[in-house]
Amino acid sequence: MFNSTTLEVAIGLIFCYASVAFIVSSINEAIASFLKLRSSSLLDGVKSLLNDPNFDGLARDVYNHALVGHQDQGNASSEEDIENKPSYIDPKHFAIALIDSIQTVPGDFIQLGKDIDAIKNPQIKQLLQGIYARSGGQIENIYTEVAGWFDAGMNRLSGNYKRHSQLYCFIIALVIAGLFNIDSFHLFTTLWQHPAIAAGISLPASSTDFTLDKLMALPVGWTDSTSLSGTQLAGWLVTASATLFGAPFWFDLLQKLVRLRGTGNKPDGNQAT
Repeated sequence: MFNSTTLEVAIGLIFCYASVAFIVSSINEAIASFLKLRSSSLLDGVKSLLNDPNFDGLARDVYNHALVGHQDQGNASSEEDIENKPSYIDPKHFAIALIDSIQTVPGDFIQLGKDIDAIKNPQIKQLLQGIYARSGGQIENIYTEVAGWFDAGMNRLSGNYKRHSQLYCFIIALVIAGLFNIDSFHLFTTLWQHPAIAAGISLPASSTDFTLDKLMALPVGWTDSTSLSGTQLAGWLVTASATLFGAPFWFDLLQKLVRLRGTGNKPDGNQAT
C-alpha cells in the first residue's frame, strides 16, 4: 500500500502529465485541423492505394463520385480543384465509387468484367480480376471485398499518421516543458519534500478539465534563481515522453489515485513553490 507521501507525489506527477498531455493534444488537433492534415493524408493514401500518384485516373474518379466528394461539384481535374477534401471515407462508399468509376454499363456484371480487363494499371487490374472471379456473379461480394481491401489500406495509413502525430506531440510537449520549465526531476523532489502541495489537487470533472493555470499551481516554471542544467533538460525529456501516453490514460490513473487518497488522511505541511 502507498504511504501518504508517495501517494501525493504520484498524484502531483500524474496531474502534471495529464495537464501537459491535454494541452499538447489540443494544440496538435488545432494544427492538424488548420493544415487539414487528415484529409491530405487520406488523399495521399487513396492515390497510393490506386497507383494514381498524379491524380489523373481512378483516384480522381473516386473523389469526383457523389458518395466520396459530396461537398464538391464532382468535376475536379486536379487536387487543387477539390475544395472540401474528406477526412474520412466509408469503405463501402469507396467500393461503390470505385466500381462505378470502372464500369461502363451500370448493372451489367458481364460488362464489368470486361471493364476490369481494360484497366491500364496491371496491379489494380490483377487485384480486381481476382475479386471479380471470387464474387460468384454477385456484385455485393465485389463491394464487400473491395471495401475490405480499402479498410486494410487505411489501417496502415492510420498507423503511419499516428506515428507522425506522436512525433509532433513529443516536439510540442518538449517545447511546452522548456517554456514553462516543467522539470520532472525538480517536480518529484519538491513534491517529496512538500507533499501538501499535491494534497490540494482535486479530481477534474473530465479528462478535458485541465488548464495551464492548474498546471502552474504545481512547482513548475521559471524563477530568477533557475539556471539551465543537464538534469533540467533530462527532466523536460521525461515530461515530454510521459505525455505521449495521452491525457485519457493519465486522467484514468489520476482518478484511481485520488479515490485511493480519499480513504486516508491528506498530509499536513506548508506548501512550497
